[in-house]
Amino acid sequence: MTAGFDQAFADLFAERSGSLYRYFSALSGDPALAEDIVQESFVRLYRRGRMPDDPAAWLVSVAHNLWRDDRRRDVRRSRLLSLRKDELPTMGESPATDATTLASERVQTVHQALARLPERDRRLLLLRHSGFAYREIAEVLDVAPGSIGTLLVRASESFRTAFYELFGASA
Repeated sequence: MTAGFDQAFADLFAERSGSLYRYFSALSGDPALAEDIVQESFVRLYRRGRMPDDPAAWLVSVAHNLWRDDRRRDVRRSRLLSLRKDELPTMGESPATDATTLASERVQTVHQALARLPERDRRLLLLRHSGFAYREIAEVLDVAPGSIGTLLVRASESFRTAFYELFGASA
């Protein structure tokens, strides 16, 4: 590997790791998982030894593959655990503070509304709110860059509608 690649990698990490983390933290609802996905995505890029044509889109694609793999593992793990659920001891939960509970409820309500959206709309909104540019979103979702603005408006309206249907209030 060259010093040029190392510098480009370091610059890309500084520029993109935060937005990639925010996106996957919002998508998964699990900050620790998001951190692992971002780290593994950058490790794979470093092992690749050269920059792809569009590094931001490449990172999101790799991270999505990692996230899907994790979801599949979770489904299998849940099935196995549910078979022995009555055999497992229950653990008491520690009481949460009011602020923590309120923040958790807000995140949960947003996730419930997002879950009602089609996958593309959900990804579109989360990518944009994580700081990705229209061009990068278009590359990740494989749509025309000129259509991103319109798609975002429609996805935002779908989110507002889903939120209102769930909670009886405007977003």
